[in-house]
Order: sequence, then structure tokens, then C-alpha cells
Amino acid sequence: MIEDQKVSEFLNDVALVSSNQLDIIKSIRRLFNKASRELTDEIKYGGLVFVKSGSLVGGIFPYKQHISIEFSNGVNLADPSGLLEGKGKRRRHLKIYDMKDIKEKNADFYIKQAVNE
Repeated sequence: MIEDQKVSEFLNDVALVSSNQLDIIKSIRRLFNKASRELTDEIKYGGLVFVKSGSLVGGIFPYKQHISIEFSNGVNLADPSGLLEGKGKRRRHLKIYDMKDIKEKNADFYIKQAVNE
């Protein structure tokens, strides 16, 4: 995945606010990239989004107290632990407060599903 200028600026902006959030975002981004080589990323809607074959798969959005991993078709994802949040028609998300939440909330499980849906 080639990082474009807007993605670099986004990551630099996050770093200025919180190095901890930057580390979390980079870790989550690696999970998306590992799940599919077909993904491209771009900045949209205030976050880092991932696109596969022209369709938005999901994204990473920083908030003051947490990072949100959004899944565009999250309603279709298996959620045996009931960790996905959201009540919209399609979108669901995981709230990540610190690095350990990535593993504890099994982000990789949801990302792999979303990317390979």
C-alpha cells in the first residue's frame, strides 16, 4: 500500500495530538493491510478509510477519548462476543481506548471478515 500525501498529513496530525493514538492507528492499519493486499487507503470523513474494488470496507477514526474502527457493512459481520456497537442500518464499530483493546476486542477477527466479505 502506497501512502499518499493526505494519509501522511493525517498521521502527522494525529502524532501532534497523541503519540499513543498514532501507535493504535498504525497497529490497526497493519491489520487491515495484512487482511488484504487489494486495499487502498485514503482520507475521508475525518478518518483513514479502506477501499477494496471501489467499495468502502471500513475505516479508523480518532476521537478525543478513543479510536473507532468502523465497518461499512458491520451488520453482516459475525459478532459472537457482542462487541460491535452501533444501531444504524449497516455500519458497526469497535471502540478502542488503548493498545490492549485491539487484541481484547479481537479487532483482527472483525477486520478479516469485513475485508473478505
